Amino acid sequence: MSDAIDYGNLMHDAMRELIRKVLSDVSASGLPGEHHFFINFDTRHDGVEIANWMQDRFPEDMTIVLQHWFENLAVSDDGFSVTLNFGDSPETLFVPFDAINTFVDPSVEFGLRFEMQDEHHPDLHLAGDDDGDLAEEAAPVTDPERDEHPEKDITPEETHKEAEIVRLDSFRK
Repeated sequence: MSDAIDYGNLMHDAMRELIRKVLSDVSASGLPGEHHFFINFDTRHDGVEIANWMQDRFPEDMTIVLQHWFENLAVSDDGFSVTLNFGDSPETLFVPFDAINTFVDPSVEFGLRFEMQDEHHPDLHLAGDDDGDLAEEAAPVTDPERDEHPEKDITPEETHKEAEIVRLDSFRK
């Protein structure tokens, strides 16, 4: 067993499950009301299936819209496939849930963003056996009051910031 709970990946799994559930419901019943989705995904991700011309045009990421015209929405445990219209030319795509960067439903001001794409995100540090003294790793703290009074020393304890709680409402427009 690991010595730390990987909350970041657990949260991402839950968010992907939410997307899977929403898309499954839409596949079975259609889009209710004014709901529509903007889905941005990494076109380089293993398992993404898009036409060669799309890969050339969108070499890093692509945003699709599920709103007025889409067909054959099929949802699996790993991802979804859908046929979309690109200039009167229908194209079928497969997008693994792990490839999704953002999922937005602007009709209700709801959005999810998957920030960590790598195993080690530069802004996240999980506690482990090799941590040693974290004070040496802490980024310098800039404080205008201390900048005006350089005689005040900053202790290692002061370089650590308190945890910040971010509400999902802060991402709504």
